[in-house]
Amino acid sequence: MSTLATPQTKTTATAITTWNIDPAHSVAEFKVKHMMISNVKGQFAKVTGVLSLDESDLTDSRVEALIESASIETRDTQRDAHLKSADFFDVEKFPTLSLKSTHISQVRDGELAVEADLTIRGVTRKVIFSVEGPTPPAKDPWGNTRVAVSATTKINRKDFGLTWNTALETGGILVGDEVAITLDVEFVKA
Repeated sequence: MSTLATPQTKTTATAITTWNIDPAHSVAEFKVKHMMISNVKGQFAKVTGVLSLDESDLTDSRVEALIESASIETRDTQRDAHLKSADFFDVEKFPTLSLKSTHISQVRDGELAVEADLTIRGVTRKVIFSVEGPTPPAKDPWGNTRVAVSATTKINRKDFGLTWNTALETGGILVGDEVAITLDVEFVKA
């Protein structure tokens, strides 16, 4: 019986580690113009997902996340109910928003560009997130190893079927089209 050796292209073995999003320490936030004069901010409180991290080559890493659409909070129950309705997120029909990375490139030390498929209301579009991190691994008081990232992007909500709006008496619209998204995510090593 003979054993075939497989050629190795790298001198050290590459280990991809699995990290789970810690929902208690993670949030997906958004900001959009209201009445063309101020910003309204909100967040989705329930975020889950997995990071497959290659610490030796971050560009070989991958991330996937699910956001529960009904977990939207804007500090106004009436507005939250409207955002959950068919006019906006239609949470009954589309219970989750999702993100799946498709390409990662290193911009500079500590900064990545993550191209991802973002799905909102069943519509998937490519977006590019500017990512700070991941942070160096740190041990928490209970012995878990953690890393964190902060990711930002801007989208046009109409690209995802979020088209509801109303005209203002003085001209303009109630809800802006551009939405700034920030993901502050903490991962726990599996």
